[in-house]
Amino acid sequence: MAPAAVASEGKGPHRVHNTCILAHVDHGKTSLADHLIAAYGDRRVSERMAGSARVMDHLEEEQRRAITMKSASIVLRRREDGHRIHLIDSPGHIDFCSEVSAAARLADSALVLVDAAEGVRVQTHAALRQAFVERLRPCLVLNKMDRLITELRLSPTEAYTRLRRIVFEVNSIYSALRSRSYLSTLDACALSQDLPDHGAAGDEDDEEDAFQPQNGNVVFSCAREGWGFRLVTLAKLLAPKLRADPSELLKGLWGPKYFDERSKTVVGKEATATANPKPMFVKYVLEPLWNQYHKMARKLRLAEAVFDMVVECTPNPIAAQAIRVARLVPAKTELTDAAACRAVVAEVEKVRRCVATCNASTRAPVVVFVSKMFAVPYRLLPSKGVNGEALHHRGSSTLSGECFLAFARVFSGVLHAGQKVFVLSPMYDPLRGGEDAMQKHVQEVELQHLYQMMGPDLEIVSTVRAGDVLAIEGLGQHVLKNATLSSTKNCQPFSSMMFQVSPMLKIAIEPSNPADLGALVKGLKLLNQADPFIEYTVSERGEHVLAAAGEIHLEHCIKNLKERFARVQLEVSKPLVSFKETLQGEGAGIMESLRASQEFVERTTPNGRFTVRVKVFRLPNAVTKVLEDNEELLGQIIQGETENRNGIHAGDSKATFRQLLISAVNSDLEALSAQLDEEKIESYRKTLIGYLQRICALGPLQVGPNFLLSPDATSRDGVMTSQDGRDGILVPGTCHVSKRLGFVSASDAETTIGIDDSQSSTDAFDLEALKNSIASGFQFATNAGPLCGEPTWGLAFLVEPYILPDSADATNQSDHYSTFSGQIITAVREACRTAILESKPRLVEPMYFCELTTPTEQLGAMYAVLGDCRARVLKEEMQEGTSLFTVRAYLPVAESSEFSKKLGNATAGAASALLAFSHWETVSQDPFFVPKTREEIEEFGDGSNIGPNLAKKLMNSVRRRKGLHVEEKIVEYGTKQRTLAKKV
Repeated sequence: MAPAAVASEGKGPHRVHNTCILAHVDHGKTSLADHLIAAYGDRRVSERMAGSARVMDHLEEEQRRAITMKSASIVLRRREDGHRIHLIDSPGHIDFCSEVSAAARLADSALVLVDAAEGVRVQTHAALRQAFVERLRPCLVLNKMDRLITELRLSPTEAYTRLRRIVFEVNSIYSALRSRSYLSTLDACALSQDLPDHGAAGDEDDEEDAFQPQNGNVVFSCAREGWGFRLVTLAKLLAPKLRADPSELLKGLWGPKYFDERSKTVVGKEATATANPKPMFVKYVLEPLWNQYHKMARKLRLAEAVFDMVVECTPNPIAAQAIRVARLVPAKTELTDAAACRAVVAEVEKVRRCVATCNASTRAPVVVFVSKMFAVPYRLLPSKGVNGEALHHRGSSTLSGECFLAFARVFSGVLHAGQKVFVLSPMYDPLRGGEDAMQKHVQEVELQHLYQMMGPDLEIVSTVRAGDVLAIEGLGQHVLKNATLSSTKNCQPFSSMMFQVSPMLKIAIEPSNPADLGALVKGLKLLNQADPFIEYTVSERGEHVLAAAGEIHLEHCIKNLKERFARVQLEVSKPLVSFKETLQGEGAGIMESLRASQEFVERTTPNGRFTVRVKVFRLPNAVTKVLEDNEELLGQIIQGETENRNGIHAGDSKATFRQLLISAVNSDLEALSAQLDEEKIESYRKTLIGYLQRICALGPLQVGPNFLLSPDATSRDGVMTSQDGRDGILVPGTCHVSKRLGFVSASDAETTIGIDDSQSSTDAFDLEALKNSIASGFQFATNAGPLCGEPTWGLAFLVEPYILPDSADATNQSDHYSTFSGQIITAVREACRTAILESKPRLVEPMYFCELTTPTEQLGAMYAVLGDCRARVLKEEMQEGTSLFTVRAYLPVAESSEFSKKLGNATAGAASALLAFSHWETVSQDPFFVPKTREEIEEFGDGSNIGPNLAKKLMNSVRRRKGLHVEEKIVEYGTKQRTLAKKV
């Protein structure tokens, strides 16, 4: 078929299906894609090579590592009925989870693969979760069935039990997703929408399992050898042999059902006359397969089974977009009376309706979503156009030699090469499109060329209709990560994508030759655009810092920098691990600290006109987690957005978040119910709820897990007497965050502090500017704590600011200092930092969840490495029928780089590990510990036999890296020198 005809093939999206393959690493995604390509991919690979060719892994590093690192798309066509599938193969390794997000956004359904021997693993959970949040219709492929025969040597009955357990487990996970009980508070933002029960269509019963083999949405397969089947097909093949109705047979081919040979019907176990009957799946499916494996495998074509499943069990773009539109383009509820704005609202709604109906008319507005940018060398781009003319690629003469293409899908209208479109950033608001502030979020661009992606190849096309996936040339200078393209400015940007983790592993990079610094900076900017997940920043010390998801991701980025984007030799630092700072306290200790009567820390500005008193305590862990996991939602609520980018109306957002915080308080108290009496529990609850009603600000960066609390007006008279006898007046505050979250009304938020704004002593000051300065000091303090300049975590600062009357000394002195607001900021910051230092500060380090697989003989060596790297083992289990052990543990991120090396050396490469960020954990040691009390002195003496202080070691390493002062001695504890010489 000529490339020019591809765009109009099918005359619309009715026979198009967009699906992505999601699975744990090494569960067979790319092998499955090989067989589909061999059968329906224009003969790009022979059937003999399918399963080992790895067509979709076209990068050299993907072939070398034997893992998928980039999402890639290809078009599969079945000539007989005209059906087309845009198949997107995605990575399974956690380091490349952003590629999974990019693939899921452009798909309407997902093929979830599970290794029948290994079962459900960490990334299987992630795949199901991704499909649910993006509202994809999932289908299940139970792959590597041959391992049950050749490796595990299971009997048909044992294999059946194992398969049923896997299907049950997958259904349980998905059922929990639908009931909202599986997801952490991270997903409260996405899930408070009115999602359909199974994330892709609205016709399933809430109690019905998502994956049912008898419904045709489960394939049993071996992708390596290319065979696979659905029960729908087997029922038709068995019907003539058993002289039974295919539909009746299908009902019994899964589950505890049996076939009665005499009545030719499917019955329960109690109704069959056979002694020790075997389930139909065992007797008519697995036993023939076990007994005549090679003969059966040749008859069961995997590609056909999967293609049929996608066509029959997944929606086309018209059906899918009607359901997904609530997730993709949330409805605008904000209305205005202005005639001009009403016209804008009407057009915004019209564009949204076109997306919902997948309008493929040439008259429909064009709407395209770009999920990522990817780089392709100019030499690999097509040299000839649709009609054979020579192509000119703008920028092909650049030094980098890389062309940035947009990985995109048309959701409405027909896109043409050379067409002018508007590029809308996620922050663009069409209802405010005329404002100057919005102009930086929209730009008009002329597109260059459109391509249909065929795995490693690109085929040029002139037009692309709604429902199709494509690559676009011409957006390299205008789109950084993702964007919405539209033929009209009156279009709402698509919602942001969900990522499983955030970039945790950081390194500092510099060129080996200082003269190459310019090339490195340009290369880092190109890499930042080519990889949707990395973060590139310049530190306060001028370091170029690169943040990635994990070691493999980081190695891939550095390789690309050296060989493609910067093309210079690099010096790479050891991993820069982020820490946080908090206070000592766990469980009941946190609750006790809430009511503790520790002293206020007091600071006065140099001009003597302002004094601040600060007290700090630690928040319960569950409250901190809610704040930390929902920063995006929280930021949108605080900014007062009527509707956030995930489609939740403001009222729903507030109610959802408020309920999350209250639930967190209750869960923490419930966990302590065995340690504390009911009266204390109720007292702590009232105290915590009271604090939630007095939140002036969050920090750092306005949305962090720290509170700035207003003073309790009921316990203070609003006056403070300074050392020189002057009476200070408490500065009134506004519980802005509590008001936004709905814990207090607008009037209560203004009067919670209880001090009248019209106090005579404050008349000379701009109260709003004072409050802003106090909040700024709090933000600075929470952004860089006193231990090593890392952000604080889970702390509440009770701040009492006072304005003092002028004095002659203060007036003369104030001329020698900076502006008053700067003095206030400094005073608040220093008071907060000192309060932390006086309240048993602790470091908090990030932790990986680590899943390791190792042979039994290497188990001892692996445990030695885990112990050496401070890992905490959670669970170990032996994989059924094998000599492999699976061990799950928590591993400090700071140890991860050494852990990989040590594990490889100790086990000779026999053990493999998968790391995924899990949580933050407090380091129990005091970084400033020295024996002080009588008991401590008796136990540790002068401190020489305490042993290494891990917290101090970690703190000093960060301080050295940041150029902060490190207090250390060359000789910590002196001992008398000994000699072997003997006196004569």
